[in-house]
Amino acid sequence: MRRHRHAIITGLLAIAAPAAAYGDQLAGRVETRVHEGGTPATAVVYAEPLDQAAPMRGGSVTVTQKNKSFVPRVIGVPAGTVVTFPNDDQIFHNVFSLSPPQPFDLGLYRSGASKTRTFTLPAVYNIFCNIHPQMVAFLVVAPTPWITTTAADGSWRFELPTGRYRVTALSERSAPVSVEVRVGTQGGPPVVITLDESRGVQATHMNKFGKPYPPAAYKDK
Repeated sequence: MRRHRHAIITGLLAIAAPAAAYGDQLAGRVETRVHEGGTPATAVVYAEPLDQAAPMRGGSVTVTQKNKSFVPRVIGVPAGTVVTFPNDDQIFHNVFSLSPPQPFDLGLYRSGASKTRTFTLPAVYNIFCNIHPQMVAFLVVAPTPWITTTAADGSWRFELPTGRYRVTALSERSAPVSVEVRVGTQGGPPVVITLDESRGVQATHMNKFGKPYPPAAYKDK
């Protein structure tokens, strides 16, 4: 297997922490093992404080349905975030997830319409459209406001208060990997987290009724 630097689009958001008591900038990089000729999936990275409770600061994020795709495809948000799903196509779409602990179904809605969902419990949510099987989104809801996706070179960065943190990275095709770090006032070497996608396979998902999509749905690209 070859080790590749994680090459992905710049993340949607890195939610800022409270301005008081910043200790330092914590920087790092995600590297990914993939099978020969494979392409790394986008990763999400978040930092949980170990010395005190994480401040909960849910915000709002938009995930657009456009050209029969979710944009962005990979999203990381803190618990309590309201996610809006506008339909910018000229056709009907549906947004649903069967992922625990908060599965949901926003139903069928037309072009120009928009629906929202508040994600209160930390988890990984695989989100789909019940009409178009190619529409897939990967949403990570974290128990911390410090969450982001990596830049094209695999780098990520947080401004954090002084203390100890558990930093976790994960992707659609890899299990989460966590490391513990200490943030002070003197800086430190970049934190490198390695994900293993060498055995990851993109499985065919079912529709919201737990049944296969009709063959015609795969022809409608």
